[in-house]
Amino acid sequence: MKRYIKYFRNMFIIAGLCFTTACASYLDVVPDDVATIDHAFSTRNTTERFLGTCYWYLPDYVSLNNLGLIGADELWWNTNNTADASMLAKGNQNSNDPYLNFWDGSKGGKNMFTAIRDCNIFLENVYSPGDIEERERKQWIAEVKTLKAYFHFYLMQLYGPIPIIRENLPINADIEEVRVYREPVDDVANYIAELIDEALPDLLESAEPTRMDDAGRITQPVAAAIKAKALALVASPLFNGKENEAPQFSLVDNRGIQLFPREYKVERWTKAAEAARQAIEISHRAGHRFYEGYTPASFSDVSPKTRQKFTLRAAVLNRFNREIIWSSTRSTYGLQMVMIPYLGKFYPTTYVASEYGPTLKIAEEFYTRNGIPIDEDREWRNWAGQNFVQRYEPCLISPEPGSGIDGNMESSLREDHIYDISAYTKLSLTESYENYGKVETSGDVQSTARLHFYREPRFYAWIGFDRGIWEMGRKPDSQSYVILTRAQEGQGYNGAARHMTCGYFAKKLVYLESDRGNETSFAVDEISCLYPIIRLSDLYLLYAEALNESKQTPDAEVYRWIDSVRLRAGLEGVVQSWDKYAVSTAKNKPLNKEGMRDIIKRERLIELSFEGQRLFDLLRWKDALQYFNEPVQGWNLMAGGGSAGYDTDPAKISAYYTVTTFHQRVFNSRDYLWPIKLSSLRINTNLKQNPGWEAINN
Repeated sequence: MKRYIKYFRNMFIIAGLCFTTACASYLDVVPDDVATIDHAFSTRNTTERFLGTCYWYLPDYVSLNNLGLIGADELWWNTNNTADASMLAKGNQNSNDPYLNFWDGSKGGKNMFTAIRDCNIFLENVYSPGDIEERERKQWIAEVKTLKAYFHFYLMQLYGPIPIIRENLPINADIEEVRVYREPVDDVANYIAELIDEALPDLLESAEPTRMDDAGRITQPVAAAIKAKALALVASPLFNGKENEAPQFSLVDNRGIQLFPREYKVERWTKAAEAARQAIEISHRAGHRFYEGYTPASFSDVSPKTRQKFTLRAAVLNRFNREIIWSSTRSTYGLQMVMIPYLGKFYPTTYVASEYGPTLKIAEEFYTRNGIPIDEDREWRNWAGQNFVQRYEPCLISPEPGSGIDGNMESSLREDHIYDISAYTKLSLTESYENYGKVETSGDVQSTARLHFYREPRFYAWIGFDRGIWEMGRKPDSQSYVILTRAQEGQGYNGAARHMTCGYFAKKLVYLESDRGNETSFAVDEISCLYPIIRLSDLYLLYAEALNESKQTPDAEVYRWIDSVRLRAGLEGVVQSWDKYAVSTAKNKPLNKEGMRDIIKRERLIELSFEGQRLFDLLRWKDALQYFNEPVQGWNLMAGGGSAGYDTDPAKISAYYTVTTFHQRVFNSRDYLWPIKLSSLRINTNLKQNPGWEAINN
């Protein structure tokens, strides 16, 4: 037992152990310099603290080093940002000292192998204390087995083949035992599935009965979802292809073992589909359902469209809703601070805010109100202009319900935007904070880009844009804010320390009760707001994807699961939508496997936007080379405003709606897999570097 003393002395300096009651330091357990395994597992309470240590290693999803959120291409920031995840997104990854290093634990990454080692220590010693009820002991063991599986899965997402750490090596292990090998990806995925199958019977079915105490805890739906995602990963093109399709498929270690499969196997998708089906069944049995509605005090005062937007936002962040299968328990305060616009009168300040926002590409990625892409919707294209570049032009907002827009509305797209876009704006820098930027019923008729009209409900619920309405919980429609993003306007460019990035805000990540009026006023109920790790719609779309890939042609079961996500978003099913509204060349898209694959991918990118899934999806699909080499674009932030805070001059407005490139992203084929740090390769010569990084020493 004493063999781990040195390790524990190092571990005890961890400042925070963040899981329910597991927040005390082990230094409180025994006197200084005598900490041992015996003391750490002497009682139920000390053992639970160690359980908290195992949870502590989960990635910090709500920080600016959430690589799934910041490392993708859906958000951008002021270019002087130096967070490790932003360095990764700018193409600065290297093998000498990698960013987001989850192998060794540096540059914004936690050491996942240390996490696995702690899980093994827990599993070896959890039987020591005699004051733990057997039911609880079994539950804790199951939780730690699932955490161990998740840490292996997280590493596999980044590095591909990894060492499988079934047990900790003894202290007297010889040097060759310590020089572990990476194992083939199929073996890693099977081990993850094996661990979770062992754990499932002893996990809580749901944390709902004791949700305040068990929020964030591993449950049966969480474990089943991790298994499904791991099997879908190895079934995806990055890991399931032909030997000549990518350099990683020729990676062979010193034993002569092929670390990637040499041939495509549809059976991998069949296994993934079965795991996703089981995860959905387990989730349903535990009570997980789509969120049914947000009910603030003034709910009766809002329109059905605003109610729908409330529901779509609340389904993502509201803590006590059954759509969220697993969420982070850490505070979202800091994340919201860099996402929320100032709502109200402009306050001169040097406080950096509105630092991160969606790119123009993401605004274009959302569907039209007909539920298909803007470039495939014949009605939207006819309205936006045959040139299609006209989608960037400003268009007057009709003040009359049902009148169409700017007299240019002859198709069945006719509808009101009175709950999405403000037709009037009447404001002045001298007005009170309470009235600044509120929805008005008179004043100057406004305009916004044609791109912002006739879009799907999720666009209006999750994206903040110029002249768009920003809904507030517990406020009727008439008290919502209007987002004004041109230069010198309330949410526009007001100096280097206060401006949005590309002209958009990630409304999806801002809690409905959050309100920011100045540099010190930021109201948010943190207890009610958590960041999702896995939502039910993730499983539905994963199941639809796996089914589609495992069949010759899509069938009713494939459509069922993607259509359920679309129906909740206010859209028709895929077959109906494409048949009714698509241009002739895209009409039959949902009827074949390849077309359905594109539709499912697009649905995931929209439905799970800003939730940390996009990066990993684009990597496993092998689409990142296309997406991550596109320029970061948005509106001309320096144009369109005036000294009065707003301006109706058409020339200035048109100048604002000029597509501007802020950065050119760089992504190379080698970036599909993270590099192993060069010093780690020198220490363990049995490790093989990932392809493309062998000679990269920068």
